[in-house]
Amino acid sequence: MRKTGQLIPFLLLLAFLFAFPSVAFAQDETPPPDETVTDDEVNAIAEQLYCPVCENVPLDVCETQACADWREEIRTMLAEGRSEDEIKTYFVERYGRRVLSTPETTGVDFFLWVLPPVGVLIGVVVLVLALRRMAPAALAAPPEAEITLEFDDLDPEYVARIERDLKEFT
Repeated sequence: MRKTGQLIPFLLLLAFLFAFPSVAFAQDETPPPDETVTDDEVNAIAEQLYCPVCENVPLDVCETQACADWREEIRTMLAEGRSEDEIKTYFVERYGRRVLSTPETTGVDFFLWVLPPVGVLIGVVVLVLALRRMAPAALAAPPEAEITLEFDDLDPEYVARIERDLKEFT
């Protein structure tokens, strides 16, 4: 009889647990992603950002779980109504300027925009000056009005053969 006395509280406890679900069962799952934000909208921003974990991999093509989470974070921010600039600023504040695919046009990054065109311009100027120094007479001499060919130094038999061939083809 003693075993039955211990079995009844155990059965009552089991019945109580099944009758009243615990708090863990009552929690909602994570909400589904907002259907109004398309993958193209998310990728338009994600392609302008680099993965903070991987080296030199754009966020839109990175296959790590972290990047998938960050794309979902972008989707959530877009659903909340945040702009592209606000989202990029958020990622820069969180992970640093290295996440931007194109440097900003302010501060030290301004030189990254200015130096390449200035370098090309300087290269063109140096090339023009070098070419002028290499051939000063050719650039300064006026072109001749007429081109004259002199056949005095050529073999007369060779000249006759060329004239025959020209008459034959014309």
